[in-house]
Amino acid sequence: MNEAITALVLAGGRGRRMGGIDKGWAIYRQRPLIEWVLSRLSGQVEHILINANRSRAAYEALGWPVVGDRSGGYQGPLMGIWSGLCAAETPWVLVVPCDTPCLPQDLVERLRASLGAHDHDIAVAHDGERSQPVVALMRRSLAADLERALAAGERKVERWYARHACLSVDFSDCPEAFANINSPHDADSLSVS
Repeated sequence: MNEAITALVLAGGRGRRMGGIDKGWAIYRQRPLIEWVLSRLSGQVEHILINANRSRAAYEALGWPVVGDRSGGYQGPLMGIWSGLCAAETPWVLVVPCDTPCLPQDLVERLRASLGAHDHDIAVAHDGERSQPVVALMRRSLAADLERALAAGERKVERWYARHACLSVDFSDCPEAFANINSPHDADSLSVS
């Protein structure tokens, strides 16, 4: 699989566990989380989209297109994924959250290689203990099915994945790469490698 990939950074949530602040702009080691994630994606993908429902001008200033949820009300990550799939122009979309500053620097390479060996629609990272459902590489053509699922009330990422040929990709050699920051305490205990 050598087709172009767009990364979709999910930054559209309410940030309830962060006291309501826009999580992408939470500071970790003197830099906003969104900047850490963008630096991790640098060189791994051809295009980046940022899914955001707040701070739009600030996200746009980072130099990448910003896509808001196609339906309001903070309906969760599936809505952000669908919005990104609809906006992307490449055959494949890498989904990552804005609160994981230590993502693997070979994330795309490993997910792409797994899909190249199998005829699947979605490759999801697994850290050795648990699946990381919002770290996944998927076909953009799944947008229509996701639209139907959302219209039927689906909000669980893993339940929607189960409708498709979905592959779990082993990242047990670097579980710390998927540590996310959900509270100020998390930021204190995380170290970037």
